[in-house]
Amino acid sequence: MSNPDSFIEEVTEEVRRDRLFRLFRKYGWVGVVAILAVVGGTAWSEWSKSREAARAQAFGDALIDALDTGAPQERRAALAAIPAEADQSGILNLILAGDPAEDKAATLAALEKVANDATLSPAYRDLAVLRRVLVAGADLSVADRRAALDGIALPGRPYRVLAAEQLAYLLIEDGKPDEAIAALAALMQDQEASGALRARLGQMITALGGTLPQATGG
Repeated sequence: MSNPDSFIEEVTEEVRRDRLFRLFRKYGWVGVVAILAVVGGTAWSEWSKSREAARAQAFGDALIDALDTGAPQERRAALAAIPAEADQSGILNLILAGDPAEDKAATLAALEKVANDATLSPAYRDLAVLRRVLVAGADLSVADRRAALDGIALPGRPYRVLAAEQLAYLLIEDGKPDEAIAALAALMQDQEASGALRARLGQMITALGGTLPQATGG
């Protein structure tokens, strides 16, 4: 390589370095801010996870302590005193509704609170609706129970098949055993029906004098 070429390359390299240096002085803060953002974001994420884990542990510990309380009324009072946010409130109220024989009114009130809380996931709300129908029983009219169950028996709902089972039982209560048998038989062939549910449905169909549906292959 000739000396002029070498000289030109050296000058070009110096110009490139000079421009880079000036650019870094002008925009270097962007890189610093980006690094700080990444580090800060990671720290915030870890702190949030740690806080959430601590909150969940404190809630779980409080539940265990409350459930270890002696008398039912004392347990209920201890549970009601636990601070809860978001889905924790759903869990807490479902636990409060766990002993209807002790206080049916309080159980129904706790379940209604969960069912009407739009901030909770459908899994909590639908379970509360189903449990409320079961606990209330004949205290609610057949029409009211059917209306509540219809809302959670839709495709995609978490307790659809259990709600469909209760709807079939309401047909028996309505004095429509043939329609009940047809509904129970259809539910037995539902892919989402568990083995335990199918066994229960089969027993009910037999008790009503119906014929069990033929098992399908696949």
